[in-house]
Amino acid sequence: MLRKIGRLFVIKTRWEAYLIIYALALGAMTRGVHYTLEYPGFGGYLLWAATAGAVFLGGAKILDAIRYEEEKRAAESVESAAQQ
Repeated sequence: MLRKIGRLFVIKTRWEAYLIIYALALGAMTRGVHYTLEYPGFGGYLLWAATAGAVFLGGAKILDAIRYEEEKRAAESVESAAQQ
């Protein structure tokens, strides 16, 4: 039962990855706006840019991981077909 629940939290497709990256970006930009209000001037904008950069890095990592998992799955299916 826990395995079934755990599968709900696994990103399986690029579409799901894009939705998660969008949610991360939305939260990061909201946090960035709060940073510019809390720290007016260059420091606030620098923190805002850091939150945007974190989303870029995290999004790239998520998309790379999805691509890696798809390639791994395809290679395993080819190997299993070759063994049979």
